[in-house]
Amino acid sequence: MSASSKRRRATSPSSSVSGGGDLDDASSTPGSGRKRRRISNVPPVDTIAVCHELFNAVRDHKDDHGRQLSEVFQRVPKRRNQPDYYETVSQPIDMTKIQYKLKSEDYNDVEQLTADFQLMFNNAKSFYKNDTAEYQAACKLWGLYLQTRNEFVQPGDGDEDDEDGDDMMDNPGMSTEDETSTVNLKELFEQLLEALVSHADPSGRHVSELFQKLPSKMHYPDYYAIIKEPIDLRTIAQRIQIGYYKSVNAMAKDIDLMAKNAKTYNEPGSQVFKDANTIKKVFIQRKTELEHAEPTKSSLRIRNRRSGQGDQLSGVSVALHYGSEDEDDPVLSGSVCYDEGESEAESQSSSMEMSNPIFQLYEAVRGARNNQGQVFSEPFQHLPSRREYPDYYQQIKLPIALQQIRAKMKNCEYESVEQMDADLTLMFENAKRYNMPNSSIYKRAFRLQQILQAKKRELVRRDDEDGDSILSSDTGSIKKKSHKKNVKKNRMKDLYDAVTESREAGTNRRLCDLFMFKPSKKDYPDYYKVILEPMDLKTIEHNVRSERYATEDAYMDDMRLMFRNARHYNEEGSQVYNDADVLEKILKDKRKELGPFPEEDVGSPKLKLRKIGVSPKKSKYLTPLQQRLNELYDAVRNFTDRRGRRLSTIFLRLPSRAELPDYYATIKRPIDMERLRSHMAAGRYQDVETLFEDFALMFNNACIYNEPESLIYRDALVLHRVLLETRKQQEGGEDSGPPNVGHLVRELIRNLFVSVLGHQDEEGRCYSDSLAEIPAVDPAAPEKPPQNFDVIRMNVDRGHYRRLDIFQEHMFEVLEKARRLHRTDSEIFEDAVELQQFFIKIRDELCKNGEILQSTSLNYTSKHLHSDVEQEKREKIPIEIEEDKLKTEEEEQENKEGEKAEDLPGESCQSESESERVYTQDCSFENITYHVGDFVYVEPSEPNLKPHIVCIERLWEDEAGGKWLYGCWFYRPSETFHLATRKFLEKEVFKSDYYNKVSISKVLGKCVVLFVKDYFKMQPEGYRAEDVFICESRYAGRNKSFKKIKIWAVPVSSVKLVSREVPLPVVRVASMFAKPDYDKLTISYAGSGGFIDKEREDAPTEMSGADPGCQHYEQLHYNNMWFRVGDCVYIQSHGLSKPRVARIEKLWVQNGTTFFFGPIFIHPEETEHEPTKMFYKREVFLSHLEETLPVSCVTGKCMVSSFKDYLSCRSTEVSEEDVLLCESRYIDTEKQMKKFKGLKRFSYSSKVVEDEIFYFRKLMVPQKEASPFLDKKINELEVKLADVEDEDMEDIDDDDEAPQTPSMPQVQTPLASDTDTVPYTPQSTPKVKGLSKKEGAKRKINMSGYILFSSEMRAVIKARHPDFSFGELSRLVGTEWRNLEATKKAEYEERAAKIVDQQERDRPPQKQASPRAGMMGAGMNGMAGSPTQGSFMQQPGMFSPGPHAPPPYPGQGPPSHLQPTTPMFVAPPPKTQRVLHSEAYLKYIEGLNSESTTVSKWDQTLKAQRRDTYMTKEQESRLPAHWLKSKGAHTTMADALWRLRDLMLRDSLNICQGYNL
Repeated sequence: MSASSKRRRATSPSSSVSGGGDLDDASSTPGSGRKRRRISNVPPVDTIAVCHELFNAVRDHKDDHGRQLSEVFQRVPKRRNQPDYYETVSQPIDMTKIQYKLKSEDYNDVEQLTADFQLMFNNAKSFYKNDTAEYQAACKLWGLYLQTRNEFVQPGDGDEDDEDGDDMMDNPGMSTEDETSTVNLKELFEQLLEALVSHADPSGRHVSELFQKLPSKMHYPDYYAIIKEPIDLRTIAQRIQIGYYKSVNAMAKDIDLMAKNAKTYNEPGSQVFKDANTIKKVFIQRKTELEHAEPTKSSLRIRNRRSGQGDQLSGVSVALHYGSEDEDDPVLSGSVCYDEGESEAESQSSSMEMSNPIFQLYEAVRGARNNQGQVFSEPFQHLPSRREYPDYYQQIKLPIALQQIRAKMKNCEYESVEQMDADLTLMFENAKRYNMPNSSIYKRAFRLQQILQAKKRELVRRDDEDGDSILSSDTGSIKKKSHKKNVKKNRMKDLYDAVTESREAGTNRRLCDLFMFKPSKKDYPDYYKVILEPMDLKTIEHNVRSERYATEDAYMDDMRLMFRNARHYNEEGSQVYNDADVLEKILKDKRKELGPFPEEDVGSPKLKLRKIGVSPKKSKYLTPLQQRLNELYDAVRNFTDRRGRRLSTIFLRLPSRAELPDYYATIKRPIDMERLRSHMAAGRYQDVETLFEDFALMFNNACIYNEPESLIYRDALVLHRVLLETRKQQEGGEDSGPPNVGHLVRELIRNLFVSVLGHQDEEGRCYSDSLAEIPAVDPAAPEKPPQNFDVIRMNVDRGHYRRLDIFQEHMFEVLEKARRLHRTDSEIFEDAVELQQFFIKIRDELCKNGEILQSTSLNYTSKHLHSDVEQEKREKIPIEIEEDKLKTEEEEQENKEGEKAEDLPGESCQSESESERVYTQDCSFENITYHVGDFVYVEPSEPNLKPHIVCIERLWEDEAGGKWLYGCWFYRPSETFHLATRKFLEKEVFKSDYYNKVSISKVLGKCVVLFVKDYFKMQPEGYRAEDVFICESRYAGRNKSFKKIKIWAVPVSSVKLVSREVPLPVVRVASMFAKPDYDKLTISYAGSGGFIDKEREDAPTEMSGADPGCQHYEQLHYNNMWFRVGDCVYIQSHGLSKPRVARIEKLWVQNGTTFFFGPIFIHPEETEHEPTKMFYKREVFLSHLEETLPVSCVTGKCMVSSFKDYLSCRSTEVSEEDVLLCESRYIDTEKQMKKFKGLKRFSYSSKVVEDEIFYFRKLMVPQKEASPFLDKKINELEVKLADVEDEDMEDIDDDDEAPQTPSMPQVQTPLASDTDTVPYTPQSTPKVKGLSKKEGAKRKINMSGYILFSSEMRAVIKARHPDFSFGELSRLVGTEWRNLEATKKAEYEERAAKIVDQQERDRPPQKQASPRAGMMGAGMNGMAGSPTQGSFMQQPGMFSPGPHAPPPYPGQGPPSHLQPTTPMFVAPPPKTQRVLHSEAYLKYIEGLNSESTTVSKWDQTLKAQRRDTYMTKEQESRLPAHWLKSKGAHTTMADALWRLRDLMLRDSLNICQGYNL
């Protein structure tokens, strides 16, 4: 850019709009006369103005049809819609981005703008084909751009080098002595600074106001992260005072830096951004004036005057430099201003003084403006329209806007500031609830809430200073407070100030910032689920001011609650957690410093009664949360089994590290019930879920550490089940599931339909009324189903639409049919276009452009509609022109024939009659004067009809003295042909195409017909209401059609019109032909039952490497179901409680059979896991199985969602019962579940119908449920541990005498110890002591080396420790076993095996199938896996033999008694067991059923053949190919194995003879 252009921008009018250039360049001035002359000869060019002109020329250019060519370049295509665009174009750019760069002044010269335009047009040429409209538009616009640029930028512009003058050339108007003079240089700086400080805009606002002081670090911390070199006018003034600047260029650089900082931090187009440009321009202008000022003589008088000015300007610098440093910036300093004039007007209109704090709070919200001067509260002035936003009033139960608040304030309904604050907060919360977080209204609501809180703090601070209770609810009455009450309030304020004024050492950060307000429910929705009693400092301050704290302890309780909430929600070690600890310590120290509270004087009887009635500490009532916590804790703690043994005793305290050091090595998060109880007493649990998680952790620890067949393991499972049942009872069966998506979609479609049918024009006419005449059956395609608005209404009312695209297709079909059947200039055609455009608008608003409902129907926009309508007009208009010509010719011919018909015998000749007629403007008949333009009643042709309405156009008298009139007939609705569904305006008539003459003797009286635009507001003077009619349309009798009148062409009437006092309402009435039951006739058109499905078609696709004869599909119809690649289906699963789920990743037809291939999902019951593990409802896991299956095995369709999608959205066509959740993959070899990224996604062709997705406004919170193994494992362990030796049970009864304590004590009382022992009465349970030896011998032994060792060692340990409980003895037995040598363990195993063998030989054979033995059917398949140390979550547990316990004997029969003391713990087997003969027989018996005499399906195995079986490559690789050395004469190894299998069957079973094979 040339230097001349830069100087021109400093003074040209265009620079005031676009801003100045760089100060360093602009400050250079000509140093010689030659340069000055050159500059004066070359016309200056403003680069920014030129760039704007070039942009406008391209943007506004239109083609021959009036369409802007730049529309296609406004936005680059979306990556989701056209991903191939971004493969072709590497640097996408559009008109929007170029416009943004123009506003930001990113273009330093025209060449940069040219490069961007060239890039944009080249992108279009490279992506679009030569014959497309986009390619041709790019060529035309590029040529236009070059032509326009050549007109603006003349040769020679920009040729001059951009040179910066030296400091000597900065001030050519000054002498060298002045430059070297420090006083004069400082005077120059002061004048420049004064120009900046004193400059004001046309409204009187000082532009430099926001630049005098840097933004507050507390309110704008991100400013100092973005701006590396902050500077303000105060710093510049200080540098002037100390002589920092040696030249004007040095000061100019600081001014440039300050403006650059403002433009970097603020948005382009904001007020601060514009002010920065203004400051640069003012500086350059003032600098140029001083440079070109005429040299003055240095007389004493002039020097004194300059000195005086310098002193005065120094005051400006001093004011900037020594401004108030300690004043706090307001919340929105520099960005919010208020209009005092508007405030005063509001005050007068609301009959409330401006000093009233209620009005001040309201006005702070109403009058807040942003940097651009726009009012923040504009969207909150009125409530949304019920017609356009019907869902708003369904979601928002208490709608309110500033209009309602203003009315309540005018009626003096607000008695306190709290009431005003509540209404304003409700208004903002409504806006935040309905609108999306990234919307403009949501952000405005958030900003206004900040302004509201800031204003309220200001009022509170003012109240403290004045001593008046302006925020108290009793503002009218001022009572003298007692000295005692003031002491208490002052102590609370001191404690509050100690917390709020605390700052962090070093950073000076205020510690209480995050505790001032509660977290936003939008930003932190989980906070209010975790924290049931939120508390913040503003609430505490309000309670102090409202005197809601009866005692100081109540005040301290709220403070502690706030700190506990922060520690509970945030992680330990986080900043908020640490701040809570520090502030709580500061609060305690401050209270200790204040000393004890002075005792109150209880002389007053009322005060004495008050002290007796209420405890000064805590309430004797428990909160609902405390009651639920107590209920959950007591349910677990007091649970007893059928023998009366309390199962929770062993979980009360953790084992010591000295006893079980390996426990703490295995369990990294140990926890016991004592710790849970202390947490409850301290108020650490803010919700029930946290206590539930701690209980689940404790039980999981027990299962990890102890053996699966131990008693502690069983007790942990039982208590876990009790915990689940108790929580379920507390919740009362509530399930916070997702909303009913189908209902929401149908409601959205209903709202859309109602809005479209209710759309009206400016005069209140519904556009849909004219479309009621559209026939249901399409004449062009009578075979298609009938479709009109009545049919669609029936389907909407019955809820048949569950897809938006189907509803849109039906609506568009009716509207397009209306356009097709009528002329382009007809009313119906225009109404159909308007309704379709309105449909698209409301559809996008309801769907939030895909944020609420994502559908392919959103792809059809107003641009597509405009293009379709234009195309239709181009096709129909030439045909309509030809039709009009033919009609005109026919009318002329008929008119000629009509004129001839008038000259019949009985009347005089045509020429004679015309010559004898005398036309007049008025005539009288029977004392009534009629004028041309009057409307009259004419005698009807038939006696039963109403009088005709005629507009007089001619009046004449014939030779016989007869008086005649000639005029246009106006028809009533009953005189026209129309559909019975059409509605008419009240008193409506239609201008017809019928003209005729009539004798005045047949005129019955006068009337008036008004045009629709005048009828509702005006009325004729001197006429009755029943004689006034309205006309809106003309009626063509030939084609029986109505057309709206655009120009009211009737003779001028002499009737005088006056304004109505109250405008008439628009009332429409039904046709006289309408039948009451007409709507019922359309029921037959509507769909009968079920949903209306989208029309689909098979979508074949090509698959590389596919087998010959296989046809692959993306979408296929089979057995009345549509399948698509990527769908999930239920498949037949024999022997499983729930059907497995498969995903279709390939779909093909081969030899007439349809197959699909894909992964298999399994349910939790098909995985191996701890019984304490919990799962989401309807959760499945991706397995390693990938199967090829026939589609005939599919039993239904479902949907498997990722965790993110499961929380946020649903398909509109899948019921909630069929929506499954999958976030983990089950690894069978490791027996673990690991999360994975997600399932494979597919891109479909245009033939495939994609799902419509509905997104929730709030994420749902899925609930977890117990493992399906929990009850099963408990039942197994109860069977195995049912027969416990009498002596052990007596030990349990003696040792475990813990009381059934009541519910957890109230908070104010100390908790009772869980280990206190009080005798209790056990439940009546049959004892085993009475059993005879013979009965005991009948039971089967479940003996192992550990059980044998436990039976011997338990008696020894009990003798050493007679006071130990049963659980403690069991723990010591397990420790002794782990410390036993390996050789001795082997000896015990051998002895146990011999005992079992001996008992098996002694057992009678007929007792094998005893009922107790039969109970082991389920137990044999139970979970018996040994937990590996370190393979589970590091959690605490209970106490039992560790992971090195020996395996039991392989026979897993039912337990029995052998030794006097049988231990309670059984270790799991480490390897495969050998099955005993008796167990094999039991399994055989259990496998029998009434339908089959055999266990195996050998008949099906026999019929299986090689050609009927399809195997994947993975399955073939697992075949036992090592059985054969080679495949021999067979084609594959699989064929060889099939042959081997056939030979083995025939030889071993001799089936060949039995079946004649």
